[in-house]
Amino acid sequence: MSSFSTLGLSPAMLANLQQLGFQTPTAIQTAAIPAALAGEDVIAMAKTGSGKTAAFGIGMIERLNPRFFAVQGLVLCPTRELADQVARALRELARAYDNIKVLTLCGGVPIGPQIGSLSHGSHLVVGTPGRIQDHLRKGTLTLEHLKTLVLDEADRMLDMGFREAMEDIMAQTPASRQTLLFSATWPDQIRSLSEAYQRQPQDIRVVDAESAPAIEELFYPIEPAQQLDAVAAILSRYQPVSCLAFCTTRQQCDDVVDGLKARGFSAIPLHGDLDQKERDAVLVRFANQSAAVLVATDVAARGLDIKALPLVVNVEPARDVEVHTHRVGRTGRAGERGHAVTLFTPGQAHRVERLLEAGRGELGDAQKLLQTSLAPVQPPMVTLCVAGGRKDKVRPGDLVGALTGEAGLTAENIGKIDVFDHQTFVAIDRSQARRALQALEQGKIKGRRFRVRKV
Repeated sequence: MSSFSTLGLSPAMLANLQQLGFQTPTAIQTAAIPAALAGEDVIAMAKTGSGKTAAFGIGMIERLNPRFFAVQGLVLCPTRELADQVARALRELARAYDNIKVLTLCGGVPIGPQIGSLSHGSHLVVGTPGRIQDHLRKGTLTLEHLKTLVLDEADRMLDMGFREAMEDIMAQTPASRQTLLFSATWPDQIRSLSEAYQRQPQDIRVVDAESAPAIEELFYPIEPAQQLDAVAAILSRYQPVSCLAFCTTRQQCDDVVDGLKARGFSAIPLHGDLDQKERDAVLVRFANQSAAVLVATDVAARGLDIKALPLVVNVEPARDVEVHTHRVGRTGRAGERGHAVTLFTPGQAHRVERLLEAGRGELGDAQKLLQTSLAPVQPPMVTLCVAGGRKDKVRPGDLVGALTGEAGLTAENIGKIDVFDHQTFVAIDRSQARRALQALEQGKIKGRRFRVRKV
């Protein structure tokens, strides 16, 4: 078993990793960190949860000059959620050195404050391709001193139509830069991107036997008209607190959500038609267990970091084996047993045959499934939204104080609290939701009254 001390890291970084609780490097970290430290290009196949952020982040930070205030590292991500997640991890890793500044530049929020932050200088930037392009066009971001470029979840950026934007950004970076490309799948587009923009990259593909998830897979043959009834039957049978259901199109997401709601289930959609505020609310509700079923497209679901997910449902089979693997890999993590159920019509049988031939699961009895009594899952929590956030100096402790004070709730009744710039979401035990809503409407937070609504 390797240790971080064998990877050629500085004493400051080793001490920081120890403080952060990093004990032994994951397989992807062991393989990628030495190459990243040496300034080599890397193409790595790594899924969410494999430790890939530290795999590229440690090498990138170690190669920085902290005293030189210019953008030396850039990480491109497909979604704002993933960018925020990566930036948080980099800030923790950067504590090894004094005064390393990490900036997040994503769309869906005003550009003005970002321009202000950039004017004060930054060492590392994490962002989505569209917003990075905006800053390059305005001249508020320059990449002439860039040492390391990271393309994180590059396959999803390609799926989302970001190829031109990525190429435009790369054209504005020094030819001598280091390029680290991380992807969960290995399509032709990834190979061609690597050939065009990397120099003799280290090819890293890690099969980590220790983290192989315990997932039970079932495939049910149905007729197209039975799709919604079959999804409802699966949910009734498994009774999951959280379930991620994959659809092919945005319209199908909305149709499945409408069908499940009509049958009494708590379901919400996640797709590209949602604006950033709506997307934030959807992700908050799913993460804090106040919505049981998240119905999403592959692209929209990318970058979600869901700790406990007992069930994945493929409303339709994925277009290829790699996408299927990535979908079902969301369940069965951290030693938990997971379940993945795929529905398919006669016209989609060829996709499932390939999976069954590869030893993925077995066929289920669809007739028996459809006889399951309807039993809608009620999520344990309800989300309340307070119309005040970070910019109003609202902190999680203020909400806890307001709810456990005059309202008389206990800490056990209060779930996850998410503070955004102008709003705060708080999860409340379903049995106490009305009481909490009344208390927040009638009481004060930080000496002020804020509008409160149930989401």
